[in-house]
Amino acid sequence: MKSIIQFSLNNKFAIWMMTIIITVAGLYAGVTMKQETLPNLDVPILTISTVYPGAAPQEVADKVSIPLEQRIKNLDGVDVVDSTSMENVSSIVVNYKYSKNIDKALTELREAISDLALPQGAQPAKVSKLSLNAFPVISLSISSKNQSLEEISKLIDTEIKSNLEGIAGIGTVNVSGEQFKEVALTLNQAKMKEMGLTEAALKGIVQASALKVPLGLFEMENSEKSIVVDGNITTLDDLKNIVITSSPKPGTISSYKLSEVATVELVGRADSISRTNGSPSVGIDATKSPDANTVTVVNAVKKQAELIKTNHPDVDVVTIFDQGKPIEESVSTMLTKALFGALFAVLIIMLFLRNIRTTIISIVSIPLSLLIAVLLLKQFNITLNTLTLGAMTVAIGRVVDDSIVVIENNYRRMGLHSEKLSGKPLVLDATREMFMPILSSTLVTIAVFLPLGTVSGPIGQLFLPFALTMVFALIASLLVAITVVPMLAHMMFRKGLKASQIHDETPGAIANFYRRVLRWTLSHKIITFIIAIVLLVSSLGLVKVVGTSFLPDQEDKYVALTYSPSPGKLLEDTKKTAMQAEEFILKRANVENLQYSVGGQSPFGGGGPNKGALFYVLYNTDTPEFAKESDLLIEELRKIEPTGKWAPMDFGGGIGGSKLSLSVYGDSLEEIKPAVEQIQGIMAKDKSFEKIETSQSKTYEQYTILADQAKLSKYGLTAGQIAMMLSPVRDRPALTEVKVEDKIYQVYVNVDQKVYGSIADIENATIQSPLGAVVPLKELVTVKEGTSASTVTRKDGRLFVSVSADITSKDVAKASSNLQKKVDELKLPASIKVDFGGVTEQITETFTQLGLAMAAAVAIVYLLLVITFGGALTPLAIIFSLPFMLIGALLGLYVAGETISAAAMMGALMLIGIVVTNAIVLLDRVRHKEQEGLSVREALIEAGGTRLRPILMTALATVGALLPLALGFESSGGIISKGLGVTVIGGLISSTLLTLIMVPIFYEFLARFRSKIKEESV
Repeated sequence: MKSIIQFSLNNKFAIWMMTIIITVAGLYAGVTMKQETLPNLDVPILTISTVYPGAAPQEVADKVSIPLEQRIKNLDGVDVVDSTSMENVSSIVVNYKYSKNIDKALTELREAISDLALPQGAQPAKVSKLSLNAFPVISLSISSKNQSLEEISKLIDTEIKSNLEGIAGIGTVNVSGEQFKEVALTLNQAKMKEMGLTEAALKGIVQASALKVPLGLFEMENSEKSIVVDGNITTLDDLKNIVITSSPKPGTISSYKLSEVATVELVGRADSISRTNGSPSVGIDATKSPDANTVTVVNAVKKQAELIKTNHPDVDVVTIFDQGKPIEESVSTMLTKALFGALFAVLIIMLFLRNIRTTIISIVSIPLSLLIAVLLLKQFNITLNTLTLGAMTVAIGRVVDDSIVVIENNYRRMGLHSEKLSGKPLVLDATREMFMPILSSTLVTIAVFLPLGTVSGPIGQLFLPFALTMVFALIASLLVAITVVPMLAHMMFRKGLKASQIHDETPGAIANFYRRVLRWTLSHKIITFIIAIVLLVSSLGLVKVVGTSFLPDQEDKYVALTYSPSPGKLLEDTKKTAMQAEEFILKRANVENLQYSVGGQSPFGGGGPNKGALFYVLYNTDTPEFAKESDLLIEELRKIEPTGKWAPMDFGGGIGGSKLSLSVYGDSLEEIKPAVEQIQGIMAKDKSFEKIETSQSKTYEQYTILADQAKLSKYGLTAGQIAMMLSPVRDRPALTEVKVEDKIYQVYVNVDQKVYGSIADIENATIQSPLGAVVPLKELVTVKEGTSASTVTRKDGRLFVSVSADITSKDVAKASSNLQKKVDELKLPASIKVDFGGVTEQITETFTQLGLAMAAAVAIVYLLLVITFGGALTPLAIIFSLPFMLIGALLGLYVAGETISAAAMMGALMLIGIVVTNAIVLLDRVRHKEQEGLSVREALIEAGGTRLRPILMTALATVGALLPLALGFESSGGIISKGLGVTVIGGLISSTLLTLIMVPIFYEFLARFRSKIKEESV
């Protein structure tokens, strides 16, 4: 190590060049890094969506979901299989273990279900990965006062959509509310009857007339020729002029043009409806590809939106939803906090050293260390997110520590009368003297974060970038402390200090006071130890008061909510409800933009066409008490339409928040229902819960038509013929295609659907038997009334109903555990099982894994200390002092009104490294003084006075760096929150004070055993 320091002192220009290169490279890396709210989460989940048009939920479950479940459940790596069977759609979510390769799982799953025979009419099952990237990153609304929806749709289809899809990093572009055109044949039923022509026969004639088919190769004129038969029906007029022939009576033939038998026209059709701020519009939802940068993609889409406005002045483009803006604001907030933190740290160093040159040398390590960390993060393809930025904010106070210790030792020795060295030799020796303490402290802090790399699941994926940022910054700070700092120290103090600054090594007033306190505590170990234990035990009593939670919610100035109509409602009912909701929302204060879509396919996946509505409500940035707005809005909308379900949409992927969820399993819905009602009753009486909801579906009225087989056989009929007669036509196959104004349109037949106003209409409907008799259905069947669930949910092959609620109490863990106790006391049937999930499951998993990581960190730290100090007893003095950091940490959380959260746990991990670092700096000096001949107590008192200033400086610099985070000047939300800052500051204040007292006490106490061991060995 001496050679590295020597190289820095002898090659200052080279060090300057390397510093400049690193600075430029780091700045470039920082500017070009991807920006996200959270790190990329690879969730091992696959989804299977199967559309079964016209099927009721139970039929979907029996014929699609359950057979698929049977194929899936025994596949390698499968953890949990969830299925939801709704009208028309089966949705299955397959959760895999985190050790499973998801690409391999995808292949295995597709192979497993490839040969499964689905019922007739069901579409092939679609298998896809679940990804947070499936959520739109930006939503646009496009409308015009001068152009029709048809013209807007054409503009989107021919220009806008293709331009957006051409953006680098774009995933999918989904359009809602488009007005499509098609050629519709509306049959004249009277004319058809007169001609004796059936619908099937007419379709066959049209398809055969418009046929274009290759016949293959024929040998002609000594060569092979390709022959194609072309009906030459290419235009709307060609289609209208197709000749339809029939034989209405035996021996007669009638011929008519298609236009005489049917109305042939180009018509508009919309699969979904989209409206913005009260006017018809077309909505566009864009997602990003997995490796793309959200901010870059969003800004590119916005740029395209501006181009649309420029090229088409009469077209209005409104940005309804934007995930890029909150990310930019979050990054900006964290950067601001980091800069203020750095400023506070600089002021504290200045106050202690009272020298501009030493302050400049110390703070050089802050930007250099962070830029090196950014450079390494970029190489590891880690994004700039709240985790990495938060780690840099936390690291500011720590990266300056090594430089402070080195420059403080250099400056102190330069000012001593007794110092024999000067110039390069002095800088070399003073830096080398501090190398082992700073190396040990850096390795120890790195060791604290290493176990996070072993944490599995989303917790590990979330916190690993934080840990890596800390590790990179700490390694960089060590390199800076032994290269740049000594180089700058020699440059700025080439001539040493002024004569007036030279003094004898006499401790200052604070050091003298500390030495007196230390002498007294070393002489009164038992009293001091008892006081410390009382404080520790008292602080542990705050755990219940402080409470626990997972992660804080983030607040954005928009509300995204969904509306699902109650069972039996029609699409027209949803349109009417959406119009009423639109009118209400637009009158609401602070609403800036409103866009909603009805019908079509959900932009978030999930299968077939739906009857629901999706609303985006954008608010003004200065909306007061916005946190309550979503709940108030949904409450008011429920008054407009109370039978359907209004719910907010979560874009966080289920990470964080205070949502409790539990699952009630049973053998039948009838058995589960009473248990769910009892649990709902308990929760309703508890003020800790609000917005209690259940997946226990509302029911359809169901009529079962029971066939009388004896009567059917009498007329030569079957139940299948009755089903075919009553079944609505769902398929609309295109007959052919024609060209209108250089654009190709599909040709469809408009079918008059049979409408039954009541069950009596069905009973009175007639069916013609093969024997020619016309029979009313009520003579062949009986009708049984009943109900059918609107949704059938299953998990791992068992029926279940989920119950969810928002937890209003800050102590999330206490609220959920109290509920669990009450649920356990219920006398439920043996077949009923209740499992808790949601935030309860997240807290348990997070705290367990982070707790194990902390235990592993302490073990690794102890191993490193044993290696550093060459024995087992001295490190114990440091380890024994660690619990006392909890005093300030818990007190800080209590005073700040924060809970023990994942952020606070990360703060506790950080504290372990800082506490051990201070203890190493102190005990390293003690050991050197012991080797010089001082007794243990005198060595402790001398080292305490000498090392007090660097210990206080590093502690206060860290406190200063975290003050903006702890005071919460700006709301950044997320994982790196106020809780982390408060934990570190509170714990650091108490641990620093107690480290200066308790470590010397433990050290002197253990020194007796060390002496005995030495005597015995002698």
